Amino acid sequence: MPEIRKAVFPVAGLGTRFLPATKASAKEMMPVVDKPLIQYAVEEAIAAGCTQLIFISGRGKRAIEDHFDVSYELEKELEQRGKQALLEQVRGILPPGVSTIFLRQPYPLGLGHAVLMARPVVNDEPFAVLLADDLMLAEKPVLAQMMEQYRRFQAGILGVQEIRREDSSRYGVVEARPWDDQVFQVSRIVEKPRPEDAPSNLGVVGRYILPARIFDFLEKTAQGAGGEIQLTDGIAGLLGERQVLAYRFGGQRFDCGDKLGYLQATIAFGLRHPEVGAEFTQYLNALCAERQAVSANPRGEDAQGA
Repeated sequence: MPEIRKAVFPVAGLGTRFLPATKASAKEMMPVVDKPLIQYAVEEAIAAGCTQLIFISGRGKRAIEDHFDVSYELEKELEQRGKQALLEQVRGILPPGVSTIFLRQPYPLGLGHAVLMARPVVNDEPFAVLLADDLMLAEKPVLAQMMEQYRRFQAGILGVQEIRREDSSRYGVVEARPWDDQVFQVSRIVEKPRPEDAPSNLGVVGRYILPARIFDFLEKTAQGAGGEIQLTDGIAGLLGERQVLAYRFGGQRFDCGDKLGYLQATIAFGLRHPEVGAEFTQYLNALCAERQAVSANPRGEDAQGA
């Protein structure tokens, strides 16, 4: 059984939900505390054993390529100033033995088309797909959890979580039956169904392990929901001949393509940050206490005036 060494990162999206912040900068470079979203996804892939990182990029995404490139001027400046800790952080963004490849998606034809563009690099190997918008907080990296299931079952794996029925139109939703602990055998997948049409409450959330055979189905896939080539439709074709499993991973997922999800992620990661976490916790506790006091006494009345 081949090991998975290649990870695909579709990063060509326009990030319209975060305009005007994303007008001139990539949404994947938006920071959560002190790292951009794409770096969290890359660290997850590397922790799972991936050594070749394939970015499907687009216009206005040069900052991502620069982030993972060597910055001689910055490193020299940090070295001259004796800022060794910062220098190690910068040099450690991409560890030795890990390579990057950037491919350009010329037209916004959807996630399925972006994944298909990786075919010349992936060739006939199984591979992982990670969406940087989906930021994961887990004791064991989510993709590493999925790799374990891949080794056990030698099948495609979809990362899923339980969703509210009313949110089904934001997800690919699977129809599946229990197979093993937290593992489900998928019989059908539907892209962004209406709540009344959703086959279950298990939504796919930005983590995939797929066989190279998916490329054959994506090549034949017509434009689907939103006028785009959907990865979900390619997976639906794959289901006709191969086993695909859904894995309900352990951990928390933050939808950082959404303003509220991004703010929630910033708080969650800020509370756990080794440098500022303790002080940030004190600040939030004080802020919550202040807001509770205001809510209890909205007109600012003292005891005598009450």
